[in-house]
Amino acid sequence: MNYLLLLINILFLACGQVFFKLGLEQMGGVNISNAWKALFVPQVIIGLVMYVIATLLWFIILSRMPLSLAYPIQSFAYVLGILAALFIFNEEVSLAKWMGMGIIMIGVVFIAAD
Repeated sequence: MNYLLLLINILFLACGQVFFKLGLEQMGGVNISNAWKALFVPQVIIGLVMYVIATLLWFIILSRMPLSLAYPIQSFAYVLGILAALFIFNEEVSLAKWMGMGIIMIGVVFIAAD
């Protein structure tokens, strides 16, 4: 059950980032003078809600799992971020990024197996 909660937490983190990106693209970019307007973009609001849910789940996870296990596994959100960049935003993913993603996944496997 703990790993399922951690997976859901990771999904909410990654999806929150996707919604942030969608909302900021809709704004046409953000700078210091208009950053506050992002708080009123629907996609950004959805991303914020996802982050709140992820944080509440994180509280539950931290109360049940060692930090030295849960926190490194949460880095799997970076892998999902790269995949979202590729498939949702059509960004190029370089060989170095693929290799880094593989290293993260290998690290998560080692940590989870301990």
